[in-house]
Amino acid sequence: MDGILNTSLLLPTKVHAALLARIKILSNMRLDEKRKPQDGRFSARIEGHRIDFRVSTFPSYYGEKAVMRILDTEKGVKPLQEMGLSERNFSLVREAIQKPYGMILISGPTGSGKSTTLYAMLNELDREKSNVLSLEDPVEYNIPGVSQSQIRPEIGYTFATGLRHTLRQDPDIIMVGEIRDKETAQLAVQAALTGHLVFSTIHTNNASGVIPRLIDMGVDPFLIAPTLILAIAQRLVQLICPDSGKAVPVDGSIKALIDTEFRDLSEQFRKDIPFAKDVLQLEVTARCPKGTRGRVAVFEILKMDRELEEVILKNPAESEVRRVGRKQGMLTMKEDAVVKAFRHEIPWEEVNKL
Repeated sequence: MDGILNTSLLLPTKVHAALLARIKILSNMRLDEKRKPQDGRFSARIEGHRIDFRVSTFPSYYGEKAVMRILDTEKGVKPLQEMGLSERNFSLVREAIQKPYGMILISGPTGSGKSTTLYAMLNELDREKSNVLSLEDPVEYNIPGVSQSQIRPEIGYTFATGLRHTLRQDPDIIMVGEIRDKETAQLAVQAALTGHLVFSTIHTNNASGVIPRLIDMGVDPFLIAPTLILAIAQRLVQLICPDSGKAVPVDGSIKALIDTEFRDLSEQFRKDIPFAKDVLQLEVTARCPKGTRGRVAVFEILKMDRELEEVILKNPAESEVRRVGRKQGMLTMKEDAVVKAFRHEIPWEEVNKL
């Protein structure tokens, strides 16, 4: 729950084989294959809702392990204003999704909320006047007015092949679930160059790493500069329970960390940071046994501008990209978490995890 494992039921060892066999049958996996990982899926109707299950098995020393990802496709999409974006970041995203063409990339590890952010962006678009298509693996939520397509690599229907065929559907906006390889990266850039607005995700550690990662994938720097609009990185942090938390003053090691983090941010942008005299530490209560409830995203957003274009063409190193981002006023994910801690939205322990 909220990204942390909890034990809710202990079953006897003797039912392990039967339970795993049942999961494999439902997921159309091979029952006799126990030596290598398998992936599958199945659906069930629970309380009138269609629930999708994405299943992964993994051979471990004492037997197979199964993990199921539960997706309620009818669950509502979060509005963009509820995503935890700061005022600067919110205006950057709103401005970017109104562009007629270009590429917006979201970076982060698995389970960091990238898909939720993509869906929130899609939900903001005028889907009546624009032809919006998406390639997803899996389709997590249904969005009215969007032609959503499920990728099936087992039959050769990959993001790359899907993107190539999508362009024949005369789309205005394309959402690609993930850029995993050179071919998908180059097709996404070509789509952005030919008048389409492209949303996608990519695996890097931060927003500054998106540009070097695209170059590593074989995308020419002179094509990145005119197509990339925003590079976004995000992580999820725990929200503190209302009316809980122990206030601690901002001094000692806490103050030293804050001073170090904001050291290279110019005074022009530092004056907008709502520095506080105290932050909250986790406090367990009877109503909130963990001290936290729910999660919120912390963001790092890099905007393409003239200076960044020059850096991409001359020296696209991550350190140089970050330097330009800091000149724009870009806050790192850790700094965004510090700001949320100042506002008593998250406990200070969450800042230390980033």
